[in-house]
Amino acid sequence: MSAKLEAIGLAKSYGETVALQPTDLTVQAGEFLTLLGPSGSGKTTLLQMISGLVAPTSGRIEIDGRDVTHVEPGRRGIGMVFQSYALFPHMSVWDNVAYGLRMRRKKPAEVRSAVDDALNMVRMSEYAQRFPKELSGGQQQRIALARCFAYRPSVILLDEPLGALDKKLREHMQSEIRRLHKELGATFVYVTHDQDEALTLSDRICLMNQARIEQVGTPVDLYDRPATRFAAGFIGHSNLLEGALADTRGPGGEAILLAAGGRVPLPQPVAAGAGATHCLLVRPEAPRLVEPKSGFVDGKISDIVFFGSDTRVQLTMLDGSRLTVRCARGQSASVGDTVGLVWDPHRTMLLRA
Repeated sequence: MSAKLEAIGLAKSYGETVALQPTDLTVQAGEFLTLLGPSGSGKTTLLQMISGLVAPTSGRIEIDGRDVTHVEPGRRGIGMVFQSYALFPHMSVWDNVAYGLRMRRKKPAEVRSAVDDALNMVRMSEYAQRFPKELSGGQQQRIALARCFAYRPSVILLDEPLGALDKKLREHMQSEIRRLHKELGATFVYVTHDQDEALTLSDRICLMNQARIEQVGTPVDLYDRPATRFAAGFIGHSNLLEGALADTRGPGGEAILLAAGGRVPLPQPVAAGAGATHCLLVRPEAPRLVEPKSGFVDGKISDIVFFGSDTRVQLTMLDGSRLTVRCARGQSASVGDTVGLVWDPHRTMLLRA
């Protein structure tokens, strides 16, 4: 794959406030890259600089190897979809979709063909003569997407486009966006603070924190191999076991972490000597419940929460820390029971700060 979009040393400050630290990021042609992070992490600032709506303080932006840092937004070959839809209320659906093409002075026959194709792509052809106020939120979002897709930009930026929709409609639109991405073959850069949305949609995720990139990788990379404690805590549910290394090793020669009131085998060799403090990530689906004193750690079940396809068992460990375990439906433990936990050490991950 070739690089479609590159941010090179891109940074933005407002006086003493740093909105984005110097950042390097490459997006491949045809890729679906999601900028994920909490409010204030810099993701929207990065997207706005790529679009040309905000000028960088330093650094540059390249599209297809061409420096577009100081090129006006309309000449970058970029499409933009906003959370607010930004539809013209006095125009029909058809005219809303045609607007960008007309502004680009396309011939009437080209406009008709492109608008009809775009409406068909988002399955809204039968609504062409309606007005935005006559559409549901999900339908308005489809029209916003169609307006962007109509002139076939090679890079499409989406700024939390599903943020105003309810959960069921969000899930439906996620499927639609994945389908449209595959049909168009365009490069998508998508902003969200919703981790589930990022995991569902993305080829790669760029996780941001405190105005910088924390980690870039596939959804599997970020979930199974988070690079930092922040990444582990932001992506999925995390059990973080903190403790010191034991001065003895396990039966297989593995290092042992004294954590949660037990002896926990580590998944990889550890160079530091006994007493060094480490943090181990154990995802809720990794442990299984066993008899007390027959696992790595023991805990008392404090709550069991039903989630439909599974249950989440919450435990208070011997040292007072709390862990969550995801169990299949029908597990026999009850609130108040003391149980042991055991897991495959290779399904856990040592974290850096």
